[in-house]
Amino acid sequence: MTDRTSPRHPAQEAPGTSARGDLGRRIERRRTELGLSRAEVAFRAGMSEEYVAHLEEHSTAAPDAGTLLWLAGALRTSPAELGGGHTGLPAGIGRAARDPRFRELDEEECRELMSSHGVGRIALSGDGAPLVVPVNYSVVDGAVVFRTHPDSVPAQGVGREVAFEIDRVDDALSQGWSVLVRGTAHAVTDPDEVSRLTARAYSMPWAGGEGRDLWVRIVPDTVTGRRIEVW
Repeated sequence: MTDRTSPRHPAQEAPGTSARGDLGRRIERRRTELGLSRAEVAFRAGMSEEYVAHLEEHSTAAPDAGTLLWLAGALRTSPAELGGGHTGLPAGIGRAARDPRFRELDEEECRELMSSHGVGRIALSGDGAPLVVPVNYSVVDGAVVFRTHPDSVPAQGVGREVAFEIDRVDDALSQGWSVLVRGTAHAVTDPDEVSRLTARAYSMPWAGGEGRDLWVRIVPDTVTGRRIEVW
């Protein structure tokens, strides 16, 4: 029987069981999504809080298959998701749930889901064809803001009506949500406002910050959304 009650030294981890990707960050991210403390995850998984901390904090941690299965169950996900086995694949590869519930979200729910920051997709018309590209965004004072290069596709939306979509898909549970924002994209040129947005930004663009100095703001005209839940 696997001992899941205490952290093991890295040298004692089962050989050949190291999960792909950063296991610790995936555990912490999933735990945060569910609003769980380390103690709560440890209780659900039948292991010590110290071992959960060990898994999150040490890049060399490589729990055996049984431990990973218990941990995935505690976090309501799959071992493949925790281990990064789906990296490089599109979200939503799981099978549809048996009894899903589809419902429209009100504006308050939509704004709560889109708040903070993440990756979203801006949709616009360019050169006679629709274009959709992902950007790292933040929400500041109720508006969607992001940084981009002046010659980039997202910059083509400045001065136009655009759509901006944010979503979250949980492959393990076959559920998720999406929020759609419609509004006009504006370039932010006032130096004080640029400084304020830069100070409140959560992170640099994942593609790198060099040359991506144009701030774009989308003040929503409409905000709609929908959610698929599993009963």
